[in-house]
Amino acid sequence: QVQLAESGGGLVQPGGSLRLSCLASGSIFSINAMAWYRQAPGKLYELVARITSGGGTNYSDSVKGRFTISRDNTKKNEVYLQMNSLKPEDTAVYYCNVDISGQHYWGQGTQVTVSS
Repeated sequence: QVQLAESGGGLVQPGGSLRLSCLASGSIFSINAMAWYRQAPGKLYELVARITSGGGTNYSDSVKGRFTISRDNTKKNEVYLQMNSLKPEDTAVYYCNVDISGQHYWGQGTQVTVSS
């Protein structure tokens, strides 16, 4: 069993910053990749950023240059998403996703609201 605990969402003004965290626990023997997805009201899920076990990263075009995904280099079971220069269109529920030996696990989601 794998558990994902997300934290760091909230309300922020346009141009502000937030940092999301996701801690994986349980049967996490081989993590292939960790990622953040988001779902805005009325829209489909969108991959925001992903980091592989080797440290490779990829980002949605909409967040490139503003968001940074990183991982705890010691334990490798915690992933972060630093979000800068936030825009109202970044408002969504953000979900942590972990790929463990091809099986995908999801967190419960954390709300990010960007509004003045």
